[in-house]
Amino acid sequence: MADGDGGAGSARTARDDAESDADDPVAEAGEAAARLRERYDELRRIESRIDGYGRDRVEAAADAYRLAHRVLDRYEEDAVGSGDFESYVRFRGEFGEAVDVGDEVPAGDAFEAADEAVDKRRLSEGDIAAAREALEPAGEFVDLLEAYDDAVDDYRAARKAAREARKRLESRLDELREVAEMADADLDADLALLRDPIEAYDEAVREAFREFFKSTSAREVFEFLDRADGTPFVDVDVPPTDLAEYVETHAAGEEPPATLLEYADYTNSKLEHYVDDPGALRTAVAVHRTYLERLGGEPLTLDWPPKPGDELAYEIDELVPLVGRIADDEVVATLREVRELARSDEYERLRRAAEVRHTLGDDDLSLIERDEAAERVETAEETLSVVGDVLAETERE
Repeated sequence: MADGDGGAGSARTARDDAESDADDPVAEAGEAAARLRERYDELRRIESRIDGYGRDRVEAAADAYRLAHRVLDRYEEDAVGSGDFESYVRFRGEFGEAVDVGDEVPAGDAFEAADEAVDKRRLSEGDIAAAREALEPAGEFVDLLEAYDDAVDDYRAARKAAREARKRLESRLDELREVAEMADADLDADLALLRDPIEAYDEAVREAFREFFKSTSAREVFEFLDRADGTPFVDVDVPPTDLAEYVETHAAGEEPPATLLEYADYTNSKLEHYVDDPGALRTAVAVHRTYLERLGGEPLTLDWPPKPGDELAYEIDELVPLVGRIADDEVVATLREVRELARSDEYERLRRAAEVRHTLGDDDLSLIERDEAAERVETAEETLSVVGDVLAETERE
């Protein structure tokens, strides 16, 4: 069972903590859809330009441009001036082949002009520079293909981002619908009327069990746990069989569980003064040290937010005789006070407010307080529809 909440509105779910560090999923999804539309339109614009020339022709022009520049780079030093005549001849042959693109390749004039710039018996650095400059119009097709590749990458990234944003929006929409369903809660309700007695009881019953564990024989403690395990609303860990048998059949079982834990730390020579069979105690108690150390009053506490009225009243009916065995009358009286609240006309209003405040973070609570939850649901639904439409309209084979 859970213990009392630290205060009204103080609890936050992991969902709200995560969202506080990120953009609003509704706005994020809308922006992602807009970016996808922009990237898709840009890609289509570039594709349209390429299709206008013909992709094969564009790629041929780009390939010829790159090849011509590689030839210029390779022979620029050896083929100019009074350099190696053999290099000059190879340069002229390779460059001529590179720029011989035919009439079907766009920017043919640029390749022709570049060839004319180096069609001389003796080349200068200026001639090489002139050939490079003449080729520039054909460089447009290299840039166009690079822009296409970049646009494809941008489109794919934008599409992935839009799909992920849609998933986050779908999750957020589910949350917003839950918030809208909680809008009936009276957030002005004074939760102290309910929280204070529950917290007082929970603290008191934990302390009572700690004292019970330290001062009552292990046999009685284990018998109490067995009895508690027989009630539907009390979830306790019953003693392991071998430990329960040891406690039942050995004199050490008359000692409190806390004392048995102390004994387990004694040396054999010291332990012989306290128990008749040190080995049996070590075998039974030391092996189950973790179980004993974890025993506490938590299973006897009340949930926060509390259960519905009828369920809580029935739970307390079961707890009263159990708690009465380990705690004083004041603790039992507090428990009965909570039961009376659970049966009162005001209880459901208080419980509902507690449930909503415990479940929602500050941002979602503010939506209810400003009566904007339904509006936010509508906005999220509209945005989700837009994102879906954009994803469908921008899909590519």
